[in-house]
Amino acid sequence: MEYIRGPKEPGCIFCRYPAEDPAHYPERYVLCVRADAFVMLNKYPFASGHLMVVPRRHASDLGELNPDEHAALFELVRASASALKIAVNAEGVNIGINLGASAGAGIAEHLHVHIVPRWRGDMNFMPVIADLRVMPEALDATFRRLAPYFRPLGDAPVEAAPSGRRRPSRKVR
Repeated sequence: MEYIRGPKEPGCIFCRYPAEDPAHYPERYVLCVRADAFVMLNKYPFASGHLMVVPRRHASDLGELNPDEHAALFELVRASASALKIAVNAEGVNIGINLGASAGAGIAEHLHVHIVPRWRGDMNFMPVIADLRVMPEALDATFRRLAPYFRPLGDAPVEAAPSGRRRPSRKVR
């Protein structure tokens, strides 16, 4: 609700973020970028490691994607779910799409797939009683922990080199 009710950045973040210089990926929580889709952390997560896999082309519905875009999106969903489970030792994952604002999409105009890691007993009373989520790890720390697992999936974020200079991460396909 903080995102839905709060001020918005101008334009579509899902179009803008992957098109920016890769040096900005860490501050945008973009984990990897491919030609047709990319992965980023959700800034308002339901659990630590909550990802979004997003098609590069601005589309609000699955039916708007051509077959190649659809295949690329769901190939990255599959690869991201596998990488996330290993990275956070998740016992399971929830994968879902909210199509339209009435379905709960915070950014309804640009389709995105949520991947949320899950563990036995991970839900507590805080969201129900206090309208509060307990996050055991800050987003920056989650990003740093997940980034190595997403390097093999596509163009990865830049990282600080030992000398303090910034360099692009190696790319593996």
